[in-house]
Order: sequence, then structure tokens, then C-alpha cells
Amino acid sequence: MAVTKASKNGAVIKAPGLEGIVALDSSLSFIDGSKGELIYVGYEIDDLARNTSFEEVGFLLWNGRLPDKAELANLNESLCAERILPPMVLDILKSCPEDANPMAALRTCVSALAHFDAEADDKSPEANYRKAIRLTARIPTIIAAFDRVRKGLEPIEPLRTGSTAFNFLYMLNGEEPGQAAERTFDACLVLHAEHGLNASTFTGRVIGSTLSDMYSSIVGAIGALKGPLHGGANIEVMKTLLEIDRSGVDPANVVRDKLAASERIMGFGHRVYKTLDPRASILRDMVEAVSDEKGSRKWYDMSIAMMEVMEREKRLYPNVDFFSASVYYMLGIDIDLFTPIFAMSRITGWTAHLLEQWKANRLIRPRAEYVGPRDLKVQPIDSRT
Repeated sequence: MAVTKASKNGAVIKAPGLEGIVALDSSLSFIDGSKGELIYVGYEIDDLARNTSFEEVGFLLWNGRLPDKAELANLNESLCAERILPPMVLDILKSCPEDANPMAALRTCVSALAHFDAEADDKSPEANYRKAIRLTARIPTIIAAFDRVRKGLEPIEPLRTGSTAFNFLYMLNGEEPGQAAERTFDACLVLHAEHGLNASTFTGRVIGSTLSDMYSSIVGAIGALKGPLHGGANIEVMKTLLEIDRSGVDPANVVRDKLAASERIMGFGHRVYKTLDPRASILRDMVEAVSDEKGSRKWYDMSIAMMEVMEREKRLYPNVDFFSASVYYMLGIDIDLFTPIFAMSRITGWTAHLLEQWKANRLIRPRAEYVGPRDLKVQPIDSRT
């Protein structure tokens, strides 16, 4: 798709995929791809990932500032109170085929949640804020329940205490996670919470700009994230790591062979970042720490070997998907749940963008440049070939 835009001097600029087109103003995040910089509402991502919780970051994105102690306690209480799913949504999960795509199941259940929310069509800022909290609380429950149901297990009821990270790992695995696992997973959620006007966020804002409801907007965002060019890269990364592990071949040689065969190595390069993704740098440290805690540096060493070849041969750097894959895998999370977990984190950014959109809404309605035929004449149907 080639999109055109008139510049100040009247020239027409083509922008395939809308690249470089500024569609709107936002105070939620800033990305400098050349410097490898990511900021949420004024805070460097490294500072947030190391010194705040996912809940604090959610509050930051929704309110434009970090919470104080009382505000964080109130938010945690609200999130804990909203975790339980309506029984009918659990019934939907139980009726899904065993081989259902987890993102499709999540999309369906989020849509169904609207039927059980009395405020679904209430467009007041207060109601929309409460819906943002409900969605953030319930999406982890949906994902964990789906995984257990497809394995023939009963869903585990969410706890009324604890962080989002702790509760999700508990509902998923049936046992309370250790402190290191909780902290690592919490930081992963922080790193994926917001990233500007990416495909899913833009989709959500376009739907929101029509003054549709929050649930419809989020279902659209989930649908966009389901696409492998947006949300599925870390799945392919882990498949590659497992393939290398099974083969016993040196990871560097595997990468060289794939490059020689013109195969794409997932987890490297980014549409925005031209250097190391700052989120990847943080996750690299986490992979090393979790590896040491588990007593095996296999995945870490393998990843570093791949990274060095890609930097040397292609001048491509890891993105957030590359290291998040092995972090999730070491936490005992099934590969096909990686993208739903992306949604579980990004729900804070998606809803924050919707709250921002609705503060001064304008219908998002770009134009397409027509490149089709002209001057055709309708022929009688009998004479058409």
C-alpha cells in the first residue's frame, strides 16, 4: 500500500505502509530508533523495567504519572477484585476445540466480556477507565484458563491478592511462582506495555475514533496482533532455538546456513529501531539471570552466538522478541501462549491510547491513492468475456 501526503511545498510524498507518516499526537511513548531509546510518559524504559511494577506502569499510562502508595494500593485492589471471569465466558473457553488458536480464543472471549459489562456502552471517561482495569485484570485469567482447559485440567480461580505476574503464573502452573520468576515476568510485562502507534494500537485507535466501545476496539487490536508480522515473532524465535538444540549443530553455523539460503532469522531487526532494541538489552540480562538460577545457560549462550553472527554478517540487532522467547520458555510457558501474553501486557497501552483518543476525538479517515483503470464502459452481459 502506498500512501501519499502533501508536504508544505505541495509535493506528494509516498509512504508505503504509512512509514514516517505522523497521524496524531500522543503523550504516551517516544521512540528514537537511531539511538535505541524508548520512553513511557517521560520515563526511560530501563528505569521503569528495573524499578517499577506492571501495575505502576499501567497507572502511568492511564494517568500520565506514576502512582503514590495509596493510589497503587487502590489500583491493585481493583485489579484483584475484577479477575474472576463471568461463568458464560468460562463456558466459551470449555467449548473451544482442543487445537484452537490461543489468540482466536482470546479474541472471542474479550468480545464476550462486553455482554457481561453493564458499562460496555457507557462512554464516560470514568466508565472507560474502569473498563481498562477490568480488561487488564481479566485477560490473564482468560489465557491461563484456556491453557488449562485444553490440557484437560480445571481452570484455577484467580487469587484476590498478589501482582498480575504472580497471579498469572499461579493460575497457569497451579503453583506459586518464586520471587525471581515473578520479578522477571513482571518486567517482561512492563517492557511490552506500550510502543507507540504500532499496527495493533493504530487499529484500536481507528476503531475507537468511530466512537465504538472499548471492547470492540480491543478485539480489533487483538486481531491485528494475531498476525505473524506483528505479534508472533518470539514464537518463531523459540522454534529456531529448539531446532538448533535438537540438531546439536553450532548455533553460529546454523545462522550462517540460513542466511546463505536467504532464510529470514526472526527476532532481528525492527521497523523502527536501527540499533539494539532497548527492551532486548534488558531482557538479555534477564535471560542470563534466569539461566543461572535454573542451572543451565544453554539458551543464553545459544542466543548470544546467534546475535553475534547477525550483527557481524547483517548488521542487524535483536529486538524484544528475540530474548523474550527464551525467558517465557524457561518460565514454563507454552510457545503458542507467547503472543497472548503480549496482549496481556499491551492491554495497558491499548486502553491508554483509547483514553487519549477520546479526550479530543476526531475520526481517523486517511485517503488511498487510486491506481486502478479509468474510462471503462459497461458492456452488455452477453458480450462480456
